[in-house]
Amino acid sequence: MSQAYDTVIRGGRVATASDVFDADIAIENESIVAIGKGLARGKREIDAAGKLVLPGGVDSHCHIEQLSANGKLNADTFESATISAAFGGTTTVIPFAAQHRGMKLREVVADYHKLAERGAVIDYAFHMIIANPTRETLDEDIPALVEKGHSSLKIFMTYDRLKVDDEELVDVLAVARQSRAMVCVHAENHGLISWTVKRLLARGHTAPKFHAASHARAAEAEAINRLIEMAALIDQPIMIFHVSTGEGAAVIRAARGRGVKLFSETCPQYLFLTEKDLDRPGVEGAKWMCSPPLRLASDQEALWRAIELGDIQTVSSDHAPYRLDADGKYPSGQASTFKEIANGMPGLEARLPLLFDAMVSKGRLGLRKFVEVTATAPAHIYNLPRKGSIAVGMDADIAIWDTQSVVTVGDGMMHDRAGYSPYAGRKLHGWPAQVFSRGRVVVEGGTLKVGKGSGKFLARDGGDAATPRRDAGGAQDAAWRSYVL
Repeated sequence: MSQAYDTVIRGGRVATASDVFDADIAIENESIVAIGKGLARGKREIDAAGKLVLPGGVDSHCHIEQLSANGKLNADTFESATISAAFGGTTTVIPFAAQHRGMKLREVVADYHKLAERGAVIDYAFHMIIANPTRETLDEDIPALVEKGHSSLKIFMTYDRLKVDDEELVDVLAVARQSRAMVCVHAENHGLISWTVKRLLARGHTAPKFHAASHARAAEAEAINRLIEMAALIDQPIMIFHVSTGEGAAVIRAARGRGVKLFSETCPQYLFLTEKDLDRPGVEGAKWMCSPPLRLASDQEALWRAIELGDIQTVSSDHAPYRLDADGKYPSGQASTFKEIANGMPGLEARLPLLFDAMVSKGRLGLRKFVEVTATAPAHIYNLPRKGSIAVGMDADIAIWDTQSVVTVGDGMMHDRAGYSPYAGRKLHGWPAQVFSRGRVVVEGGTLKVGKGSGKFLARDGGDAATPRRDAGGAQDAAWRSYVL
């Protein structure tokens, strides 16, 4: 008799980004070691008959235990956020190590490592937020930290205390090119937003619903276009975070069509909510405030189309939880203006169920595309070679989905610490019943099965996605680069 596997998940319908098939999956230690029918017994047998067996989700954009530029700490710890992620079927997260003005980047990264090491229950990596692009940060810290496995940076083109100007942005792009790091960008025109905010407030338009008006649609498309031109000149791959408008998606499609190495993401809030959700009595609309703001139903359709065409490759949560109190959303209580209210909403746990309901249960784009945008593509783009798919040799990060489960989202059901869900009241068809991380049962029977600090840091090099194309800008730009880079 052959030796028993540690675990066999038996009789399920397995899906990857390229195929759907019936098979058993055998796990030894932390890895998938066999896929097929009639596999030998396991020391533990999991009956997945009638269920879908999918890769654990990779959420490549979430804010966890992060200090904002105005000194406000978001609601989640690494423990609470990663527990919430796991209950929603996500097994890998990439949050931020957030530098602010005056901070040393290496110290920032070390501090976030300590927080994650003592709290995270699933695996994690970090994007490094660059808000203090001094020569020390650029010439010493970024290359050293990329060498240690932190191969993605984030910069902001807006926010008073975070934004980099155009010259600083080019500096970061150039350093990233030399280090083979990916550059992720919050792309909005700061001047246009600032100008608009001042006029709205001066006219007494302070309610949360005016947050949508304060971020003009043109601010996104213009900043994306400006960023693309600079990135193409430097020949540096970029990821544009949280695309919210049809115009932004159109700019991205045009640039990809001419060969710019460009990736982009959107988030569930831009696919399932609109600016009408902000129009609530008093300051209640603050629950739906995020940046970029919620847009129109027509933008939802444009973003779904961009996902279908491959112009948007990933859908992340942009989880940014703040409680509904003076330390969170409402610094001035009921008198808080949209300018004062903390931007961001919780979404780590709801991301996959929302998308599963739309893409699989309701049939929009289908199961393989669901796996692609929620797991496989982010794992590839951010160079997590053992994550994001079900194949022999991969980490045994698996979510078993009950397609018959019907869940009505409620404010009190999520495992994060925001205290509410922006999707409360929605009825979703399909929910993960069991979740595995590196072969460990993390969630089963509605219960957490692992302890805090049991997640692992995932060191990453630049990978293929961070490699410049060297052909997008033409001979003239190549000559320019030879002179200045």
